[in-house]
Amino acid sequence: MAHHIHPYHMVDPSPWPLTGAAAALLMTSGLAIWFHFHSCTLLVIGTMLMIFTIVQWWRDVIREATFQGHHTPPVQKSLRYGMILFITSEVLFFLGFFWAFYHSSLAPTPELGGTWPPTGVTPLDPFEVPLLNTAVLLASGVTVTWAHHSIMEGRRKQAIQALALTILLGLYFTFLQAMEYYEAPFAISDGAYGATFFVATGFHGLHVIIGSTFLAVSLLRQVQHHFTSKHHFGFEAAAWYWHFVDVVWLFLYISIYWWGS
Repeated sequence: MAHHIHPYHMVDPSPWPLTGAAAALLMTSGLAIWFHFHSCTLLVIGTMLMIFTIVQWWRDVIREATFQGHHTPPVQKSLRYGMILFITSEVLFFLGFFWAFYHSSLAPTPELGGTWPPTGVTPLDPFEVPLLNTAVLLASGVTVTWAHHSIMEGRRKQAIQALALTILLGLYFTFLQAMEYYEAPFAISDGAYGATFFVATGFHGLHVIIGSTFLAVSLLRQVQHHFTSKHHFGFEAAAWYWHFVDVVWLFLYISIYWWGS
């Protein structure tokens, strides 16, 4: 395939899909064993294998895109479509949580006391830490846009500064949410309210951590001169993902923190 005449990239045989599948099996099995038998050995092994697979697979993709020139315009176009479809699937993922929340809150059952929030549950004040978190995420949306424009205009130093600031804001958001969970007056076991609150906001928090990691990889690549003004889809995908995280948080804040309280 070294002398193909088409603009597409035929990926070389890779062990990473196999190791990724094995890691997923070990992680899910290990999670079940941890729940039932309080042993996390298998879970730790699966997590380490998954991290190893992700690092190696991303290394190969970066090498193909940056040094081997395999990411031609048609390949970049297919990557864009793939990222759009992935974000669409994430929208539907969160839609299920919002559906569960509104199903319980718009018509509270007698078991919930006929009211929302349910009887005995003290919700968090939406104008304290949740409002600060909203401001933090909105600010991070501004800084990641600043980074994008800086890359497109060839302002490398500004792009590095903006990306670093975005990552710091993401870490600050995660810290604030961890403190909020620690001090929350209710738990995930407190009926429909606790379940929908912690599952929806918890998965969003996980996405913030993933997005921060995505941006950190982009920052390292920017420092190593991997991006040009015309060829920077790795960062662009991270920025799309981060904007998606921002928008989901706005819906979470309005629905669960403000209206739901």
